[in-house]
Amino acid sequence: MMKETWLADLRRFVAEDHVKMDEPLHLHTLTKMGGPADIFVAPTTEDEVAYTVKYAYDNDIPLLMLGNGSNMVVRDGGVRGIVLTFKKLDGIMINGTTVIAQGGADIKKVSRAAADRQLTGLEFACGIPGSIGGAMAMNAGAYGGEIQDVIVQATVLTKEGEKLVLTKDELELGYRKSIITKKGFYVLSSEFGLEIGEQRVIDAKMSDLTFQRESKQPLEFPSAGSVFKRPPGNFAGKLIQESGLQGRGFGGAEVSTKHAGFIVNKNNATANDYIQTIEMVKKAVFEKFGIDLELEVKIVGEDMA
Repeated sequence: MMKETWLADLRRFVAEDHVKMDEPLHLHTLTKMGGPADIFVAPTTEDEVAYTVKYAYDNDIPLLMLGNGSNMVVRDGGVRGIVLTFKKLDGIMINGTTVIAQGGADIKKVSRAAADRQLTGLEFACGIPGSIGGAMAMNAGAYGGEIQDVIVQATVLTKEGEKLVLTKDELELGYRKSIITKKGFYVLSSEFGLEIGEQRVIDAKMSDLTFQRESKQPLEFPSAGSVFKRPPGNFAGKLIQESGLQGRGFGGAEVSTKHAGFIVNKNNATANDYIQTIEMVKKAVFEKFGIDLELEVKIVGEDMA
C-alpha cells in the first residue's frame, strides 16, 4: 500500500496528471529501456519540486533524478520509490549576454537559443543529448568545450529541500563530475555568461559540429550516449575498436559499428542485454590493454524478479 499512499500524498500538491504510479520508464529514457517507477513525478514549478524532494526525504523514500533520460540505463525491474523528471521545467531566458535555463531545459535548445541571439560560447553543446541539470551534474563537454567554461552560477535544491545558489567555484566542476553529483543536489536553474559573436561564424561552427556528430555517432538507434569515460591518455572508442568488439553484443544490444564508444539498442534490447554488453566490453578491453574502463553512464534500478 505504500506507493498508493505516496501517490495520494503527492497529488495533494502536484497536479494529478503529473504524478503517476507504475509508469514504464522505457517511455522516458533515450535507450528505450527500463521497467516501471513506483511513482513518477513531473513537477511544473520549483515549489512542486521542493515539496516532492522534501516529502521523499521526510518519509525516507528513495528518490531518483531522471533528467531527460540520457546517460542512464534503467534495469528491467524498474525503480523503487520516486522518480523525478524536470522535463516540464524547461524555460530559457536571455538578457544581454546572460542565459538562464531551468534544469529541465534541453541543452541543445539552450545552445540554439543562444546562437539565435548572436551569443557565442555554447556552440559545443549543440549536439549533447541531455538536460541542463544533467549537463551541470556531469560538467558535460564536447568538441573542446565544457560547461565549466561558461557557467556563472546555479540554483540547486538539497536533498532536504533547501535552496542554494552556488558559484562556479562552489560547483567544483571537473571531468564528468561536480558537487551536484557528490552531494546529490537537484539543479533548478543555471546561469551562463556568454559573449556577442559573429552570426556567420557561430552558425558555421554549429553546422560543422552537427555534421561531425551526425556522421560519426549512431543517432539512428536508441542509446545511452557515450558509455565510458575517456581513460587518461587514450580514447574508450579506440580501445573498444581495437579489441574487435564492433557489431558484437547480447540480445538486441550491440557495440555500434559506426562509433565503438556507443552501445545501441538495435532490436528491442532489454536493459539486461545492454548491461551484459557493457560487461563484455570492459572484460575484453581489460584483457587486451590492462585498462579498466570506467562508466560514464549511470546504471539504476532493479533486475527483473
